[in-house]
Formats: sequence, C-alpha cells, structure tokens
Amino acid sequence: MQSPLSDQVKVLIAKAKIMGFDDWQGAYPAEALALLRTADAESRYLTDSDLDRLAVLLPEAAPALETVRFLRDRARPIVSAARSQVLEEFPGITEPGGDLYPSVRAEACWRDYWHFLRSITYGIAARRPNFTSPEGVHYLHLLYQELRVPLGAMLLGIHCLRGASLQHFSVAEQQALGPYFDHLAERVGDPSQR
Repeated sequence: MQSPLSDQVKVLIAKAKIMGFDDWQGAYPAEALALLRTADAESRYLTDSDLDRLAVLLPEAAPALETVRFLRDRARPIVSAARSQVLEEFPGITEPGGDLYPSVRAEACWRDYWHFLRSITYGIAARRPNFTSPEGVHYLHLLYQELRVPLGAMLLGIHCLRGASLQHFSVAEQQALGPYFDHLAERVGDPSQR
C-alpha cells in the first residue's frame, strides 16, 4: 500500500516548480507571457494555437517556436529514450531495494522528465536560456531530499533528454539549444543555488 504524503511533502509539492516568470515582465508582450504562464499552470505543452499566437506576438521567435512544436510532438519518444538510458545506467533502480521502487516512484521520475522537457520548451519559445525559478527549484531540491529522489538519476535523465532531443537538429542548432538543457541540469544538480 502506498504511504500517504506527509504535510511537509504536500507543502513542498505546492512550492516546487521549475519555471520562473516573475522577472519576465516587460520583456515580452503581456499576452505572450500569459500564454506561457497558462500552459505552465496547466502543466501542458504549448498547443498549436498557442504557438501560432506566439508567432504573431513574437515574430522574431518564429524559428524557435517551430523547434518547440517539434520537441512537443516528440516528447513521448524523447522521454522514453531518456528513461531507457537511465535504466541502463542504473540497473535495478526500479527493483525492490532500488531508489525508484515501488513503481509509483519510478513513474513520478519519468513524469518529471516529461515536465523537464516541457519547461525547456517554454524557455526555447521565449528564447530565454535562464528560464528557471530559483525559489521554485530550491523547493524542488527540498522535495527531492524529503522523498529521497535519486538526484543522479534525475540529472542523467536531463542529459539523456538533451541527447535524445538534439540528435534531430543540425550542429548549429544543437549549439543554440544545448544551453537550455544545460541550464536546467545545472540548476537541478546544485542544491546550493537559489
């Protein structure tokens, strides 16, 4: 039987987040920022409608928005590839005694990969490589500590998301997109950052 979440974990879940839009005010049209905020609040990727509207509001970002559409449409196989690589690197991690056992823990980890990639696409859409919330990521660290989430597997997951995503792009595009993944890995990997 799954243990109920403690009050402390519930508080941390409410505060843990990846995206930080607070200092984006004034840098983007209000409607564009609202589209990004809404997608994040609903924990979903940007829709075709969102992307089409952003292309109007942020015409200079049109190529980046096509990249976002590409990654969104391939999120499932990209996350699946990352998961497979992590399982290969950490054999037994989902077995009894492993850090991602029982299956609900493993599913939460794979779900976080999906949200990592989702957040990266918001950064790409806004052409803002430093897209995270320092405070939100701080609480994410605390949540991971409280739940004893294996940070090594999470970091490897981000690196695997990077590889599975960037393989579809030219070298020049990879150089442009890499910093979005690197930024998230740096923030998630360093609990001291806030």
